[in-house]
Order: sequence, then structure tokens, then C-alpha cells
Amino acid sequence: MTDLQRAATLLRQARSLMALTGAGMSAESGVPTFRDARTGLWAQFDPYALASPEGFRADPELVWNWYAWRRELIAKARPNAGHLALARAQSDGRFERFVLATQNVDGLHAAAGSEGVLELHGNILATHCFNGCGTRFTSGAALPAGTPPRCRNCGGWLRPSVVWFGEGLDLAVLGAAQQAVRTCAVMLVIGTSGLVHPAAGLPSLARGAGAKVIVVNPESTELDDLADVCVRAAAAKAVPELLGL
Repeated sequence: MTDLQRAATLLRQARSLMALTGAGMSAESGVPTFRDARTGLWAQFDPYALASPEGFRADPELVWNWYAWRRELIAKARPNAGHLALARAQSDGRFERFVLATQNVDGLHAAAGSEGVLELHGNILATHCFNGCGTRFTSGAALPAGTPPRCRNCGGWLRPSVVWFGEGLDLAVLGAAQQAVRTCAVMLVIGTSGLVHPAAGLPSLARGAGAKVIVVNPESTELDDLADVCVRAAAAKAVPELLGL
């Protein structure tokens, strides 16, 4: 029996599933990773200057334009077969409980039809007030490049609703993900290197709670030692096969 067949058997037998996706899932839709996006003009800037509260305070226009450029790239992307397979598996009733969490900020899981996605690192299409007054917008359609808009309530800058260096994850979102991994029968980890915490700690939490862990990645990862099965394949190919879709 191949690793893919072993993993597919675990998924067929599971009544509850927790899936965690990372940059490898979106890369197959043409979305560059944070590191890959820092090319050309952007290669000269330190990551912290582009993605930290301190960088935003120092140069709001620079940071705003960096994210506006990334939004343009994401706008051209479409969900791939892996995104679509996860959405179908959530909706077709095969699992009594299916929770999907992602480290990606591109919104492609929701575009594929997945519901209740736990976006651990936020969503690049959304914005909120840098001052924390509560103003929030969920669409980036009216957010062009240039100087960042001002908050209509307090006058502060609007900023992308993503988690920057030095910031913590939304505790409600992280808590929901932790609860899901504690109660799932199988955790499916797709396209993540396992280097970025606290998301990288979720598979260990699942394993400690008795879940089977399946890692899907064409390359070796920091999570491989935790896995019951490692499927060495790209998400767009492997996930539909694992789920029989």
C-alpha cells in the first residue's frame, strides 16, 4: 500500500477532520509566498519594513503600496483542485465535523466554497483601523494603491488585516483552531513547512490528543516526524485523490 493509499484509508475511516493549509496550497494557484513576492523593486526592503507595525508607522505609503501590489497578484489567482476538493469534502456530509484553518491570507478557500475558514494570519483583502477603533472592511475592491485611506471614525490610517511581525494571532481564531485539533480524528496538514508558530504547533497538539496526522508536501517538513503518513506530492494533485474527488 502506498503512502497516498494509507492516508486515503485514514480519511475514509475518520468521522471528524481538521485541515491546515499553508503557502504550498496557494502557490499552486500562482500566489507567491511572502518571500517570493519580495522581488524586483521590493527586494531592496527589509521584511520588517514591509510587514510590521513599526514599518507602517515609519512609512504608511510604502507598506500600503506593497500590499496593494500583492492584492493585484492575488486578484488574478483562482482556487486550484486542492481548494475545490476541500470545499466539496466539507459540504458533501462525509465528515460529521470538518474544520479548515489556513495560514494563507488570500481568501482562496472561501472563493472555492469552503465555509467558516479559520484564517490564522488574517486576510489581505480586508482592512481595519491601525488605531484599533473597530472600523473594519472585508473587501479590498475600493482600496487602490497610493496613500492609505483614513478611518472614517477616528481619522487614523487603515491597514491590511493581516498579522504582521511582532503581532499575535486573533485569540478567538487561534482558540477555535486549537479546539478543533483537540477533537478531530485526523489532521490533514497541506503545504506548510511547519516553521511558523503558533500554527506550526497545531499538528503536535492534534497528535497529543490522539489524532492521526497526515502531511501533504512535495518536500520534507519540520512536521514529518509527527506524521503517521507523509504524502510527497503537490496539493492540487494529492488532495483530490486523498478525498476521492
